[in-house]
Amino acid sequence: MLTKFYVEDHVKAALAEDIGFGDITTENLAGENDFLEGALNTRTDGILCGCEVFKTVFEILCKDIKIKFYFKDGDKIKKGDKIADISGPAKYLLMGERVALNYIQRMSGIATETSKYQNAIGELPAKIVDTRKTTPNFRAFEKYAVKTGGGALHRFNLSDCAMIKDNHIRLAGTITNAVEKLRKNLSHAHKIEVECDTLEQVKEAVACKADIIMLDNMTIFDMKSACEYIAGRAIVEASGNVNLDTVRTIAETGVDIISSSAIVAKAPTLDLALDM
Repeated sequence: MLTKFYVEDHVKAALAEDIGFGDITTENLAGENDFLEGALNTRTDGILCGCEVFKTVFEILCKDIKIKFYFKDGDKIKKGDKIADISGPAKYLLMGERVALNYIQRMSGIATETSKYQNAIGELPAKIVDTRKTTPNFRAFEKYAVKTGGGALHRFNLSDCAMIKDNHIRLAGTITNAVEKLRKNLSHAHKIEVECDTLEQVKEAVACKADIIMLDNMTIFDMKSACEYIAGRAIVEASGNVNLDTVRTIAETGVDIISSSAIVAKAPTLDLALDM
């Protein structure tokens, strides 16, 4: 969930970046009594996300702007749908247009891409989740969009969960050393995840009683073998070579979680327009 104060602070910074010392075009063309009406329309199919953020942009600029949404976050939208009506002082509608669209287009694009992956998994219990490959200082919005699109969330940042990756294993010497050292220092509330490249590493991670085992860039055969060996003793995550053509096959191996940076990093923005 995106809290109101977090969204407002982020939007203020975005407006400051875009407006700078003033919108020299609009402020020299629009008078105080100039008024515009418009509509937020979609030019393609997708999943809508970011309505409240879109609205917040204009609320910060001018309390006299009125917006009426006909859809909500998570709704499927079709090419040609009118998403919202908007009206108010021309100066502020034009000043906030680009920032508002940047938020809702990006967030809707991620929600749409995530939905494609989860739909490809279908009735299988595996969930598509995001990674930390996000846009700096935009992670909360991107994760909200993933959730809106039907996906699940991985750790938000480095303080959420201890994830032992290949370079950590090199540092510690072995998976066992890394897990034991972490377990001595972590809170009871933190889980430990181990990234494994081979079945031998999977067996070591199980022996260490890791909470989550990531199968990194493994073949489908090895993923099936790993799931059979783990047999519910840890949450199983698959990562690497995940795309719309492979995600269903990966889910069929029995993994619980499929993580992919593609649902965020490679998601195209949804084609929305604010037509005045």
